[in-house]
Amino acid sequence: MSNPHVLVVDDEADIRALIKDILSDENYGVTAAANADEARKAMESRKFDLILLDIWMPDTDGITLLREWSDAGDLNCPVVIMSGHGTVDTAVEATRLGAFDFVEKPLSLAKLLRTVEAALESAGRQTKTARKLLPSLLAPVGRSALMQGLRERVQQYARHDGSVLMSGEPGTGRGAFARYMHALSRRADEPLTTLTAASITESNFEEQLLGSEHGDEVIAGAFERASGGTLVIEELADLNDAAQRVLFGVLEDGCFTRVGGSRPSKADARIVATIGVDYESRIESGALRRDLVAQLSELQVRVPPLRDYAEDVPELLAYYVDKLVDSEGLTFRRFSVAAQNRLRNYPWPDNVRELKNLVRRLLLSGRDDDIGLKEVEDEISAAAAIDEPLVKQDLLALPLREAREQFERAYLQQQLALCDGKVGQLAKRVGMERTHLYRKLRSLGVEFK
Repeated sequence: MSNPHVLVVDDEADIRALIKDILSDENYGVTAAANADEARKAMESRKFDLILLDIWMPDTDGITLLREWSDAGDLNCPVVIMSGHGTVDTAVEATRLGAFDFVEKPLSLAKLLRTVEAALESAGRQTKTARKLLPSLLAPVGRSALMQGLRERVQQYARHDGSVLMSGEPGTGRGAFARYMHALSRRADEPLTTLTAASITESNFEEQLLGSEHGDEVIAGAFERASGGTLVIEELADLNDAAQRVLFGVLEDGCFTRVGGSRPSKADARIVATIGVDYESRIESGALRRDLVAQLSELQVRVPPLRDYAEDVPELLAYYVDKLVDSEGLTFRRFSVAAQNRLRNYPWPDNVRELKNLVRRLLLSGRDDDIGLKEVEDEISAAAAIDEPLVKQDLLALPLREAREQFERAYLQQQLALCDGKVGQLAKRVGMERTHLYRKLRSLGVEFK
């Protein structure tokens, strides 16, 4: 029996040569193609046992080529996608077209060989291995220790069925982690249903959650649509009192009955609820039920703000450039080193969402291939609002004197709040003589008792 023959499709000569050398050393036959046209000719000339296919190529991208082969019925071997960054749309489309798995660039040679072996072993068997592609491409971006630890925790929790309370500031990507957890779970082949709490009103909360039936007309509610899968409730604290009561009842009883119906149905959906970091204050004020939060807190995940893992900003910038070029057809541009460094030191008050929107604006507005420091400075705000927390203030955008004054003002305002407005306690806390502190507070316009 002859050794397996692999087609490697990648526009980067160094990568083609590296893969060819590695696979040849393992006694695989290898044919290399630099673009889609060469790959088509190779497919016409012989039968392959495996295709390693790059997504980003200048003439025809890998997904388009994969779709072309799939539609023509020419795909009779496993395909492994290679890319520096994946997107949700790419993952879904590649899976639909039959891709076996995904390997990230820069390539881990050990991972590449394991994937090649697994793909070749899968050939001819009816398995669900294509779904393995989704977790790889849905994994939130970031190589920092903080993000690696967070992904590992989500991976651990994905193996369990307990409800999850996912806290974090708006824009941190809590929804992305919820999708990642679902894709890794035993429920991955079942529905992922998202319910925005603010869309539930006093008049429709029962129908939205439980569904309804009137004669032969049946409308499924959120629990029914998510049956067997995962129900993500976005911004739990926005649920009104009546909806919180109904949700708690379903969680407590494990079943629900449609509005107008008489027969209860089992509630078989894993619940992931996203919530702000200040949810304890909402509980104290009575706006959020403590028993509901307790029901949903079997497992807890805190998604950090972007400023806590700023070392990942360059990778996130590259990821969203690729994603927006792919999904929205925007013109590819690169961030200069100076622009990347500036954005690493920007506080990102609206987190990853703000970064994505910034990248979109810069791709839409620029003409040069490179995105420079001045263009970035023009896009980000000149100064943070005075009442923003200090960690969210963009002091690097200000001249030294203004930055120092803004820092001192924000620092003393927030320290004074911690001292209940008492200047005597503040003087001890910040290590200043009281008379000098009074003068400083007056000069900065900080009100005190």
